[in-house]
Amino acid sequence: MVLLSEMYGKQIISNDGKRMGTVEDLILDFEDGKIASMLTTKIDNLIKSEHTAQLLKKNSVSYDRVKSVSETVIVGSSEQKR
Repeated sequence: MVLLSEMYGKQIISNDGKRMGTVEDLILDFEDGKIASMLTTKIDNLIKSEHTAQLLKKNSVSYDRVKSVSETVIVGSSEQKR
């Protein structure tokens, strides 16, 4: 188990070695009690834009893709499920 506070600042790396960014913010799913997405920019930066939906898609990584969390967050491709 990983605390939410420990997620911030971790590098997100795909399982093929591509650096995707750093965890800057998290979107939580309170109904399911889990992390929905990791953001590579602060949410405040996204909601102030006229293109929020496009920026959210570009700067988020679904938590369902996460394979492991340690010093970095390793994620699989968008087609793979956890």
